[in-house]
Amino acid sequence: MLPQRQAEEVMVSGLNETEGDEREEDKGDESQLSFKTLLWHGGSVYDAWFSCASNQVAQVLLTLPYSFSQLGMLSGVIFQIFYGILGSWTAYLISVLYIEYRSRKEKENVSFKNHVIQWFEVLDGLLGPYWKAMGLAFNCTFLLFGSVIQLIACASNIYYINDRLDKRTWTYIFGACCATTVFIPSFHNYRIWSFLGLGMTTYTAWYLTIAALVQGQVENVKHTGPTKLVLYFTGATNILYTFGGHAVTVEIMHAMWKPQKFKYIYLVATLYVFTLTIPSAVAVYWAFGDQLLDHSNAFSLLPQSGFVMLL
Repeated sequence: MLPQRQAEEVMVSGLNETEGDEREEDKGDESQLSFKTLLWHGGSVYDAWFSCASNQVAQVLLTLPYSFSQLGMLSGVIFQIFYGILGSWTAYLISVLYIEYRSRKEKENVSFKNHVIQWFEVLDGLLGPYWKAMGLAFNCTFLLFGSVIQLIACASNIYYINDRLDKRTWTYIFGACCATTVFIPSFHNYRIWSFLGLGMTTYTAWYLTIAALVQGQVENVKHTGPTKLVLYFTGATNILYTFGGHAVTVEIMHAMWKPQKFKYIYLVATLYVFTLTIPSAVAVYWAFGDQLLDHSNAFSLLPQSGFVMLL
């Protein structure tokens, strides 16, 4: 831990100078400063927490009850806790590597004022160009397939809420909306979006929980649990995807005023995500049981209501 502490100390002076420069740019009109501070210019520990939490569960929340029907109640809860803790440990290791890389660059008087450090750059600086290529290939693949999955999932979810348009049309609409995020410079400017994203995820999770409990168990409900090995591991893989988001961990750290404080943020974010994923998945699986094996999206079983239209 001593080398890490020394690296953090080396960063402090450089980071304070950078923070001062960036805050200096915001001086001027009071209303403009207030707007930037409130909605746009975030770099605190709380901003990082919102970013980490909102980048974890996402659309997988609605498919977790389906995973529970494949795994069984006990395995579903255990896998969520196991993958969540494992993901937090991975994020901690990434944070240590980022701090080491940035401290080395600070010693070389490299300025990151107009540059966002990427994960593959950290690999390049610490391990060499071969690992940089591996990291870049992984990130590109993850983002490509992840974006496709997100668009399809968004279209599917909104279709269950409003079926006046087909799923393909909804995919086009969400694709156009998501494309506008390229105008957001970095995670430093994601404050309002992270807040809204986590707020909507929290609302959805508790809607699923309360709606399932109010609905009660369907007639002749069964909780068979794992019936096939392939289904068991499919369910486990889906839960693993819940606690992803490591591809953007470095960008979230880089957006912080003091990234050395990131150490335990991902763990705290994961603990909050547990309060959303476990109750909702348990409640919906308790209510519908094996019916979920034929309904991967929880919205397809829950009755339509005004609360769904608010999502």
